[in-house]
Amino acid sequence: MSEQKEKVVLAYSGGLDTSVIIPWLKEHYGYDVIAMSADVGQGEELSPLKEKAIKTGAAKLYIEDLRDEFVTDYIYPTMKAGAVYEGKYLLGTSFARPLIARRLVEIARKEGAVAIAHGATGKGNDQVRFEAAVKALAPDLKIIAPWREWDLQSREQEVDYAAAHDIPLPVTKENNYSMDRNLWHLSHEGMDLEDPANEPKSSMLLICTPPEQAPDEPTYLEIEFEQGIPTKVDGKTFSPADLIMYLNEKGAANGIGVEDMVENRLVGMKSRGVYETPGGTILYYAHQKLEELCLDRLTLHYKEGLALRYAELVYDGIWFSPLREAMDAFVDSTQKTVTGKVRLKLYKGNISAAGTTSPYSLYSQDFATFDADDVYDQADAGGFINIFALPMRVRAQLFPQEAAGRLIGGEPQPVAVAPGYED
Repeated sequence: MSEQKEKVVLAYSGGLDTSVIIPWLKEHYGYDVIAMSADVGQGEELSPLKEKAIKTGAAKLYIEDLRDEFVTDYIYPTMKAGAVYEGKYLLGTSFARPLIARRLVEIARKEGAVAIAHGATGKGNDQVRFEAAVKALAPDLKIIAPWREWDLQSREQEVDYAAAHDIPLPVTKENNYSMDRNLWHLSHEGMDLEDPANEPKSSMLLICTPPEQAPDEPTYLEIEFEQGIPTKVDGKTFSPADLIMYLNEKGAANGIGVEDMVENRLVGMKSRGVYETPGGTILYYAHQKLEELCLDRLTLHYKEGLALRYAELVYDGIWFSPLREAMDAFVDSTQKTVTGKVRLKLYKGNISAAGTTSPYSLYSQDFATFDADDVYDQADAGGFINIFALPMRVRAQLFPQEAAGRLIGGEPQPVAVAPGYED
């Protein structure tokens, strides 16, 4: 009777990297490979995976439908926080990784596996995201990252390895962008994008219509939120995943959500990518417009600072952390009154607000009006300004030469204490 082999669970996408990894793991470790594909909205990409994984050498393939969980437990918390990495990236790959890692761990426990493997490169962020999540959930499991071990040095060499092992691939050496697709976005990296001087090719876009080719008539949408969560679009109720898909369709048709950016990776280098995030861009914009109406100044400004740190945590893969959970508690508290409707106008790559209403609106026309009112005494502002500007007034009196240097035509002057202030 042959000895039973140990098992490894592989995060499997069916793309170039993970297709090559299955035979490589068997050759170099002798493990039975249990492949796991997380359905987070890749669409037609999942259809051929089962046959392909088994033919490539996997002992078993799990295809796990995680779409609604992806939206409710990862997308919505990040959106409510207003988290955007470096002003542009809506974190589509980043927050999918901890969800996938958690399911990998669950399947590893079910199968009695001793290791988890992934196809992230040694230069990227995903290796950190996968492995940090696994270490937080199952520190006893071994982690295998072939890109940090094998002698394949490029995607071109992977294509050659695949050809030698009769592995069918969805890419060629001529069409070899590194892409990640899910319900939230599609990312593109590599090839001509590696030179920031190159304009992205419109033919690269697989979701969004190029803005210049979008319809000449605008599209209007109305999104209804309850405590920061979108519940209806155009009066219709959707499942979480279907709501994102509906917004993707409307946004993509109007060229919404294409971002070209050079970002700072966690491992230290800069990288260039193009992201297509039509529905996500719409949701972030609508949510922000509603918060403008419903949050007070102090809370809104504090939350803006927290959003930067939240984005870094998600980008860096520190999802399963006490800090992120504590941030969620704060954010959820701020969202209690973020309820209402936001009407949007989509036109050739742009979004503009077409009206926002909320039963919790803090906007008061009585106070804000330029017409006569009975609720605000404008004379009160004088005393407020005197107190508000008092530190600057005191400094200007103490250092008059410094104040004079700030005037038009003034020259910087050495700080000198005004007469009467000397010890």
